[in-house]
Formats: sequence, structure tokens, C-alpha cells
Amino acid sequence: MKSLTARMWPRFKEKFIGDRAFYAMVLSLVIPVVIQNTVTNFVNLLDNVMVGSLGTAHMSGVAIANHLMFVFNLSIFGALSGAGIYGAQFAGAKDWESFRETLRLRIFVSVGITALAVIIFTSWPERLLSLYLQGEGDPAVSAATFAYGLEYLRIMLWGLLPFALAQSYSSALRDAGETVLPMRAALLSVLINLVFNYLLIFGKLGLPALGVRGAALATVLSRAAELLMVTVVAHRNRDRFFFLTGLYRSLRIRGALAKEITFKGMPLFVNELLWSSGMITLAQILSTKGLTVVGAQNIANTFTNLFGVFFFSVGTAVAIVTGQSLGAGQEQRAKEEVWKLTAFAVGLAIVLGALLFITAGWITQIYRTEVEVRQLAAVFMRASAFCFPFQAIANCSYFAIRSGGRTLLTMVFDSIYLWVICVPYTYALVAFTNWGITTIYPLSQLIHPLKAVLGLIVVGSGIWARNLVGDKAGASV
Repeated sequence: MKSLTARMWPRFKEKFIGDRAFYAMVLSLVIPVVIQNTVTNFVNLLDNVMVGSLGTAHMSGVAIANHLMFVFNLSIFGALSGAGIYGAQFAGAKDWESFRETLRLRIFVSVGITALAVIIFTSWPERLLSLYLQGEGDPAVSAATFAYGLEYLRIMLWGLLPFALAQSYSSALRDAGETVLPMRAALLSVLINLVFNYLLIFGKLGLPALGVRGAALATVLSRAAELLMVTVVAHRNRDRFFFLTGLYRSLRIRGALAKEITFKGMPLFVNELLWSSGMITLAQILSTKGLTVVGAQNIANTFTNLFGVFFFSVGTAVAIVTGQSLGAGQEQRAKEEVWKLTAFAVGLAIVLGALLFITAGWITQIYRTEVEVRQLAAVFMRASAFCFPFQAIANCSYFAIRSGGRTLLTMVFDSIYLWVICVPYTYALVAFTNWGITTIYPLSQLIHPLKAVLGLIVVGSGIWARNLVGDKAGASV
């Protein structure tokens, strides 16, 4: 046994473990994203606690409205992803004029999606919010939850465009390997959000106590601040962000490039739209088990996002590192990098999953909600924590497949899997069994191991590793 282990270790190390220089490079990309996302999720936690202190109906109403915001946010992410594939590869090829064209396209697309979202959210807000209030519970609580959600949603509409434009810039900067400015802008955003949440929710320093309206206003202000910082700093520091020089001298985007990005990016946009709508559909299916499920899911999701940010952020490194390697024509190197990054993410996920599993029972005590809601949240968190390693594998696989421009395969792996496997499976658990939610929710998480196995198969095949910009970059340079 010892000799077998001794023979296998060098091979394992070569495939899954990088050298010091590799991890230094990865950490230089991941740490700013981790800091940004950790602070964001920590502030979301504090926001949740502050809104939750007003009452469970307040917290649940905001959570339901944020389900709709989640679809918008993921739609923006998906719409920017197509340009992001080319942006990262153009950056790897040092073709900065083409890189600028990808940023212009991101801005145009963001504005268009925002306009469509505003139309939808102002035309059918009541119908959308009421989907999550069909479970058992006190009708008075249900009515209050609906009113708070509608109040919150109407104010949040003012923050959609600043968010979309800030993400357009931040995603482009990350594709170029510049992760520090997006991190700083996001940190400023969450700081403003935290401070004004406290001031406006509870009415401090002479300001009115606005409750959930105050929480929404604080978010809108924070998103405006993020946009201002990321754009002003980027354009004023021309030496560091030289690749933005001349961005607005022309609105030119080559028709062929726009067509190709649209062709590659449309499946990613549809994927994120379908995936986010699928996720809120899962939440809606589970919510039919009672109003307490809505509050418990909100608490559980906040903590699982906070703990999971470390290994999920490795996906950013997968997108940047493999995208730039592919753009530089180093397909084999990109394949090797994915395995090392995936192993790194899984190691983080195991540690963090164990930590969340152990602490789930007592960290929910910071919420001033009913005991039943807190206990249910702990059950949800432990089930999610068990699946962290599988989610890490699936997340890295997703970004690897996407980095090579296999957008249709990305869509099948992500959103089609969700709608064909996860949604029917969860619906069957709820509709065709007499089990309680404490049994159904852990069983619903079994979708993650299967997806991880599929991800390993696709990544191992190597079909995702393609250079999309080699000929274009060579002609441009």
C-alpha cells in the first residue's frame, strides 16, 4: 500500500497541485474578488439582520423582491459573459482595440436589458411577488409581506442602471487582469450600503425611520457610488488603465465581431436568464410548504453565500487564467490549469463546508425571528454545506467550459440541467410525497453531486479548450 501511494503521489501532485508561482498568480486574482464578495455578503448579512429586526414579514418581503432582482443581476452577468470570453482572450493576445470594442458592446447591452427589466417590473409587480405567497400561513402576515416587498421593489428600480453599467466596467477590468479597482469600488459600495441602511432603516442622525424603504434607498445610493468610482478612477488613471484610452472617441463595434460575440454570448445570456429563473422557481416550489420556509431560505442563503464566496471566487480565476492562456494559443496549459484550480477550490469547499455545518445551529441566533424559522434555516445550511465540494467542482467546470466559447454546452450544463433535472425533481418531492420540508430540502440538494460528475467528464474530455481570437489578434497586431 505504501509503495502504491508513493507511486501515485507524484502523478497526483503533477496534475492537481501547482507550484508556488502558480498559486501566487491565482491568489493575486482571487484575493481581491474574495475580499469584494466577502464584504458584500457580510454586509448583506447585516442588512438581513437589520431588516429582520423589524419583523419576519419585513424580511420575507425584501427577500421575495430580491428574488426578482436576482434574475436581473444574473441576466446582466450572462449578457456580459459573451463579451467577457472575447475580452479575456483579446487581453491575452494584447489586442486592446478589439478589447475596447467588447466593452462598448457590454455597455449597449446593459442599457437594453435594464430598459426591458424596468418595463417588466413596473407592469406586473403584483403578479410576480404573489407567486411566493401561496403557502400555508397567516393571511395577515402574507398581506404584510406582499406590501413590504412591493414597497422595496419600486425603489430598487432606480438602482438597476447604475448596477448594470458598473458591472460592464468591472467585468472588463477583470478580463484585463485588473481586479483591484472593481474590488475597491465594491467595498465603497457596501460601506455606503451598510451605513445608510442603519441610518435610514432606523432613523438615526435626524433622518426619518423608513424601514424597508430605507434599505432600498441605501442600496440605490451604494450602486451609484460604485459606478462613479469605477468609471472615474479608471478613466483618470490612463497609465494604469491604458486599454480604456479612446473608449468613447468612437462608438464603433465591428459588425463581424458584434455578430460573433452575440452568437457566442446569446446562449450565455439565455443560460443565466433560465438559470436565475430556475433558481427562483425552486424557491417558489419550496415556499409552498409554508411562509416560514421563505424566511428560513433567506437566512440560509445569506450564510451559505458568505461561506461559499471563497471557493466560488476561484471560478473568476478559472475564467481569467484559462481564457488568457487560450487567447495566447496555449491550450494544453489551460487544461492543466483547470485541474489545479478545481482541486484548490474543492479543498477550500471542504474546510468551509465543515465550518458551516458545525456552526449552523448557533450563528442563526443573531436573527430576531421565530425559533421555527431559525431552526429551519440551520437545517437548510447543513444540507448546503455537505454539498459545497460538489458545487466547487461544478462551478469551476462551468467557467472552464465558458472560457473556451462552448456556450451551447455551457447552457446545457447549467440551465438546461436545472430545468430538466432539478426543477422536476424538486417539484416531485414537494407534490408527490407527504414528507416535511426538513426531509425534502436535504434531498433536493442531491442534484449537486450529479452535476459535479458531469462537469468532471466534460472538463476531462478537453473539448472546451479553444482559441477564439488567434487569427483576429494576429491580423490586428
